[in-house]
Amino acid sequence: MRLTQIIRSLRQLELEIIFLCRAEAFILKHRLIFDAANLIPFDGELYLIKQFYNLPESDLLFAQLQADLAWQEEAIFIYGRWVKVPRLMCWYGDSDAWYRYSGVNHQPMPWTSTLQAIREKVEQQCQCVFNSVLANLYRDGNDSMGCHSDDEKELGLNPVIVSLSLGDERLFKLHHKKTKDKLDIVLGHGDLLVMAGTLQHHWMHSVPKTKKPKTPRINLTFRKIKAD
Repeated sequence: MRLTQIIRSLRQLELEIIFLCRAEAFILKHRLIFDAANLIPFDGELYLIKQFYNLPESDLLFAQLQADLAWQEEAIFIYGRWVKVPRLMCWYGDSDAWYRYSGVNHQPMPWTSTLQAIREKVEQQCQCVFNSVLANLYRDGNDSMGCHSDDEKELGLNPVIVSLSLGDERLFKLHHKKTKDKLDIVLGHGDLLVMAGTLQHHWMHSVPKTKKPKTPRINLTFRKIKAD
């Protein structure tokens, strides 16, 4: 019986070592891709690429997206009532990339030429395939995004979610679910933020309201929705 327990313990240790080695290899791969250090101290991966698009490119993309996307004011059902979402939103993607969040099913609109061009550049940079994008328009400092994790089952076990910021700077806040460790990042015009690994299991993130005067900001979050 004791020998059996020892064998089981050794097997468990072997599995843990394999898991850790794979995790480190995954992190190393992404460090090489992004040429940047992981900003998260533990339990996940977070990479920031400053000025993924330069200033003229970012200005042009912002103007095109603000004018061309079908921005909508949505509502979510929370605490027994419908509440307006404090920002404008729209969902684009492949025809089968349906997404359910905040209790609402979202059918994707077809890719615009601008979104498709951004998608291709992001995929090339990240060496990942994305079939959808959630666009958010923060009109001023009163618009915000509440604290949450992107952990819906449609996104898979350890999703890679890539966020492009265009327009005015906004604060992006993260905190660990258990340790309460915190990290604040200022996302600027043309910056690309990559969330990967186990981050969504352990960390929550938000874009809080601010009393500072703010001009509009567009955020695109590229995802891969997995079919049932």
